[in-house]
Amino acid sequence: MKKNVYSVGQVNTYIKNMFAQDFLLGRICIKGEVSNCKYHNSGHIYFSLKDSSGTIAAVMFAGSRKKGLTFRMQDGDHVVVDGSVEVYERDGRYQLYAKEITLDGAGALFLRFEALKKELAEMGMFAPEYKQPIPKYIRRLGIVTAPTGAAVQDIRNISRRRNPYVQLILYPAKVQGDGAVESIVNGICALEQLGVDTMIVGRGGGSIEDLWAFNEEAVARAIFECRTPVISAVGHETDTTIADYVADLRAPTPSAAAELAVYDFAQYCETVRMMRATLHMRMREHIRQNSQRIEQLAVRLGYLSPQAVLHSKKQYVADLEEKLAQRMELRLQNSRHKIQLLAGRLEAGSPVKKLSQGFSFVTDAAGKPVTSVSQVQKDAQIDVRTLDGKITAKVLGTQEYQAGQKN
Repeated sequence: MKKNVYSVGQVNTYIKNMFAQDFLLGRICIKGEVSNCKYHNSGHIYFSLKDSSGTIAAVMFAGSRKKGLTFRMQDGDHVVVDGSVEVYERDGRYQLYAKEITLDGAGALFLRFEALKKELAEMGMFAPEYKQPIPKYIRRLGIVTAPTGAAVQDIRNISRRRNPYVQLILYPAKVQGDGAVESIVNGICALEQLGVDTMIVGRGGGSIEDLWAFNEEAVARAIFECRTPVISAVGHETDTTIADYVADLRAPTPSAAAELAVYDFAQYCETVRMMRATLHMRMREHIRQNSQRIEQLAVRLGYLSPQAVLHSKKQYVADLEEKLAQRMELRLQNSRHKIQLLAGRLEAGSPVKKLSQGFSFVTDAAGKPVTSVSQVQKDAQIDVRTLDGKITAKVLGTQEYQAGQKN
């Protein structure tokens, strides 16, 4: 009997056609955990889907990513992949060709959370300018939470410890499951009508599904529109809900919310005591400073009295008289010195001084001084005056010196 022999390509093509004719494989949704996720430079994503019973190779081409994938997929994500199962002829293996990928379970809720968060942020509901300040001192605290559980007990204990005089008004709301959204909204409205000073809206921790009522738009709008300041306290410190973004203040836990809402009465009393002590100290210091200032003003008043001014003026006049006398004496001394100098110069140029030194004064018969030989002639009469008298003489002759000639 002759056997039919087929090539590898023929077999792969046959199997591929069989997969293509299967309606279920042509449009199938598969859920599983992502592993071996790799982003290729071309834009394609290669990964595997696995569960407890097996693994299937998968690929999402770059052309499908724009509409089919709204988050960055990574290993460990639980996803639902919508696509088709086909045979890759070259390798002779089948794989899942993804058209759309969404997160499974909590991941889908997370996508809803991000979408609503983005929408409300664009509407301005998270804007800081709409946040109301939390009153520092309150009388009535409203609480919207479940009547049983750790959250309400923590708020009661913290409030009683910090200030037992603050009145707590609890609205027993349903915080999980069907009807939770309406119950929370009604609680916010009811406490606002009662006129509480501050309101805590929250619950204890849980999964994202448990906390989902605080991620609904109705609750967010009720908090945003509430005229009473609202502190959100949902879950643990790591849990974040839409209510936390809309609230006027977010507390990481219900206990922390009570700490923020209720002032510490003991600390308040200590603050008052310190303020009283500070006031007394400042009053004493103020009195001391004013007493010193009065003393200084009294001294200044003594300086500015008419008698003190008169004494000061008299002393000033006396000082001026002394300065005037000193300057007059100095002026007289300078004048005497100048006179002495002038007297010396006058004495040096005096004719009598010259005559006493052997010099004589010669005049002609008319009494005119003879200063040149050209003024007298031979046989002329001249008078020679000395220190003690006059000599009448007769000119026997004259001789005129030439320039540069010595007598």
